[in-house]
Amino acid sequence: MNRLPHSPRVLSLANQKGGVGKTTTAINLGTALAAIGEEVLIIDLDPQGNASTGLGIDRKSRKVSTYDVLIGEAELRECLVPTAVPRLTVAPSTLDNLGVELEIAGSGDRAYRLRKAIARHVEAVESTGGREKSFTYVLIDCPPSLNLLTINALSASHSILVPLQCEFFALEGLSQLLSTVEQVKRSLNPELGIHGIVLTMYDGRNNLSAQVVQDVRANMGDAVYETIIPRNVRVSEAPSYGKPALLYDLKCTGSQAYLKLASEIIQRERRFRAVAA
Repeated sequence: MNRLPHSPRVLSLANQKGGVGKTTTAINLGTALAAIGEEVLIIDLDPQGNASTGLGIDRKSRKVSTYDVLIGEAELRECLVPTAVPRLTVAPSTLDNLGVELEIAGSGDRAYRLRKAIARHVEAVESTGGREKSFTYVLIDCPPSLNLLTINALSASHSILVPLQCEFFALEGLSQLLSTVEQVKRSLNPELGIHGIVLTMYDGRNNLSAQVVQDVRANMGDAVYETIIPRNVRVSEAPSYGKPALLYDLKCTGSQAYLKLASEIIQRERRFRAVAA
């Protein structure tokens, strides 16, 4: 496969455990990056389509979805939907993605469908002089499993961002995810790296949360972002209104944490690029 294009930067949000804050992080990190001037695309690969719903995209309006892109019946640009957030676009998902594995399992390029779609979009942007929508960041919201959808995301990504809930057994399953990342790096995408681990749903009243933070930092070191996402009612309420937390309540602790995380991610990007240069 050809090298991944330098821009946009493609980050997968992945963890095979459910309920760790992947979708919440995708929505609010994407919003925070857009708020500080980045052009952001969220690619929803989870058949549940919660990232799409959380950004106010009605299920009936998802005429073209990431399913159509992955099975080769649509280009990425055909499923792009603008959101209420300036500079934030979503490629929505539907339950059809449950059938992607059966549709493309026999194809030789089954692990590269998303990567090729993103590359074609980048080429279209360059060849049309910017008439196609261009992005500086692409965030891929993966399903809570290590299936072909997640493999497509990892094959298309420069880095993986791992949301990790501050609860007992937080580290359980992380080793399996890291092992999968290494396998993908060896066989499909040599450029793939760990961008960072973000601790989510932190409860300062709970001694267990503090212990989890200590344990994860002891095991994973600098891979863990400094920013910790607190458990926050306003962040939990926001999706039911089809809004990111930053639109629902900018001043709540959760929204402020995602703004800090966005700033930290951009700082890491600068360091990564300086090392690669």
